[in-house]
Parts: sequence; C-alpha cells; structure tokens
Amino acid sequence: MAEWSMLTLVGEDRPGIVAAVTEVLFASGCNLGETAMVRLGGNFSMMLMVSRPTDGCALDEKLSSVMERFGLQLHQSAIIGELHSHLQPNLQLVVYGADRAGIVASVTAKLAEAGFHILDLRTDVGGSSRDPIYVMEIEGYADQEAAELEQRLEPLRQQGVEWRLSTIDLMVG
Repeated sequence: MAEWSMLTLVGEDRPGIVAAVTEVLFASGCNLGETAMVRLGGNFSMMLMVSRPTDGCALDEKLSSVMERFGLQLHQSAIIGELHSHLQPNLQLVVYGADRAGIVASVTAKLAEAGFHILDLRTDVGGSSRDPIYVMEIEGYADQEAAELEQRLEPLRQQGVEWRLSTIDLMVG
C-alpha cells in the first residue's frame, strides 16, 4: 500500500526544475496525483500530491541533490490521497481593481459569507508601476444561484472593486 505526501518546493525560476524533480520521484517508485506548478514573480513553486512506497522512502533525502542544484526549499506533509472525490467548480469570478492592501481579504470574506467554496484562486498585478491593477481569477463551487452571490458581492463596487461572475458548464462524459 502506498502512502501520500504533499510536497511543496520553492525556488528561483529556472528551466529544468520540473524535469529534475519528477525524474527523481519516478526513479524512487513514486506516482503523482494532482499537482500545481506556477511561476510567481521570478520564483517557481510546485505543489505535488505524491504516492510513495511504504518502504520508508525518505523523499527529502532522494531530492537533496535536486534541491541543492536548483536552490529549492522543500516542505513535506503526510496527507490523505483522495483523488476523484473533489468538488467541480460551477462558478468563475474575475475581480479587478486598483492594487491595494486588503483586496484579496475583502473579496474572499464576501465569498466565505456566501458559503462559496474556493477551489482555485490565481492573482496577478497588471497595469503599470504608476497605476497597478490587481486581478483575481477564482473558480469555485456554490449551492446557491449566481444571482444570490452577485447580491453579496455588490458592496465591493463601492470599494472600487469590479467583478464579473459567470457559470461554468463542465463537459462530463
């Protein structure tokens, strides 16, 4: 039986990181579940669900040469590997406004009050250094209708935050 870990690796963005990490994991008898890998401001971050053999495979030792070569930091946590049992998003929210402290907190607080389950949240800073714009793309799941969620989000417009909510139709079959 396999054990699951969540690996988080962070370091300066450089070509070859994904190949080097996944080659070591494969050679160690590991299998990947869900992953998220992204460049954030000149840094590269990887989150990987890793199924590993129960033979005491010490992933930090196996990955040590790759971590040293690429200057990566590793965090590892034991997890339950529940693949194929997660919510599918039914709503997408695109939010934009002047870049300011607290914009993510205010938007996500409104979503939490509405019972909106955030499944994926990505942010970026656009515009110019003189007039920066903060952009959020959020996918999630809500039991209520989009119109009900829109009512809860409406007060954000008084804070200079614009948003667009749309439904997601998943093609399953």
